[in-house]
Amino acid sequence: MHLYTENPLKFAFSKTEFEYSALTEDKPSFGILGVPFDSTTTYQPGARYGPLFVREASYNFEKYNLFLDKSLNTHAQDIGNLESVPGNLNKTCLNLESVISSILEGGLVPITIGGEHSISYGVVKSYDLTGTHNMQDVTILHFDAHMDLRDDYMGEKYSHATVMRRIHDLEPHIIQMGIRSASAEETHFARDSGIDYYTPPEIKEDIHGMENIIRKIKGPVYVTVDMDVLDPAYAPSVGTPTPGGLSPHDLERLIFSLEGKEVIGLDVVEVSSNSIGDITSINAAKTILDFLFLQ
Repeated sequence: MHLYTENPLKFAFSKTEFEYSALTEDKPSFGILGVPFDSTTTYQPGARYGPLFVREASYNFEKYNLFLDKSLNTHAQDIGNLESVPGNLNKTCLNLESVISSILEGGLVPITIGGEHSISYGVVKSYDLTGTHNMQDVTILHFDAHMDLRDDYMGEKYSHATVMRRIHDLEPHIIQMGIRSASAEETHFARDSGIDYYTPPEIKEDIHGMENIIRKIKGPVYVTVDMDVLDPAYAPSVGTPTPGGLSPHDLERLIFSLEGKEVIGLDVVEVSSNSIGDITSINAAKTILDFLFLQ
């Protein structure tokens, strides 16, 4: 597999090797993969450091969730970082598809730490390539400040700004939450294509309704979280910070609404922290742990 073999820091409470026993448990197991890549970023670079600082921040949390009254009782293996190719999204995604395919074939649910948002396409495409799931049966639950539905951006078909358009080409259903910045082209495309999107004011005014939208999802769900879905007060270190976002508590409630769902994968992307203790990486690590507590 296309991995850096040395990973000096693993995600908290995870193992560092595949173990056969973990693949035969009744509960699903998870493979955590870092993808240090940010070559199409157009505003604030540094997402290549996301896997490092999100892993570091994960040690700030307890193995017990007070609100769920639940201890972490899931099996996760941190398999290290992808061998990304700086400046080459195509080769990076090919490497990513190879590794994610191996994770899926090993019976693990991938949790991917970015890295910029363009990597999500490589992850989602792996389900299609392996035949693990029929993409028309899959719902992509997308948390983001931006639609990312441009057909091309600055002449490029594959970019952090086009990632959801490329994922849409694979024909899943898409639900977007936290949207507050989009072009006219993207907005019209979303409406014409049956993509459901909800803005922060809509979410805050009817959080119960939003939770119910998630609870009513049928079939497999893939979750992609661009950390700029949060307001810059809570996540300033992202590729494209945008005012007027969700609070960490809003995101927590929406993630908790996934309880009991068939979640086939999660990615958390666009963390461009450059120091230990940065609030963005702390909230990103918490998002991953909130997801793991549901299992």
